[in-house]
Amino acid sequence: QVQLVESGGGLVQAGGSLRLSCAASGRTFSITAMGWFRQAPGKEREFVAAITWTGGMTYYANSVKGRFTISKDNAKNTVYLQMNSLKPEDTAVYYCAATSTGSKEYDYWGQGTQVTVSS
Repeated sequence: QVQLVESGGGLVQAGGSLRLSCAASGRTFSITAMGWFRQAPGKEREFVAAITWTGGMTYYANSVKGRFTISKDNAKNTVYLQMNSLKPEDTAVYYCAATSTGSKEYDYWGQGTQVTVSS
């Protein structure tokens, strides 16, 4: 099993920045990629960004490309999401997720952290 704990959410004004962190523990050797998703009230959960654990390849949703940056620190088993130029429409609960060896799905999820962007 892999446990994921997010931190760094909060309230920020439009145009501001936040950095989310997601610390993984447990069977971290099995992680192949980690990603961030978000869910706004009344909307379905959507993909935000992902990073492969060994090669460091990154992927972004079009809505955040150029504003958000995903990165990782393998030594700390932590993935980050730097969010700049935040917009009110970025308001959501942000979830960290991880895929593991042999799986094409995100098997593990964090509890989520609230990000609120005021206009």
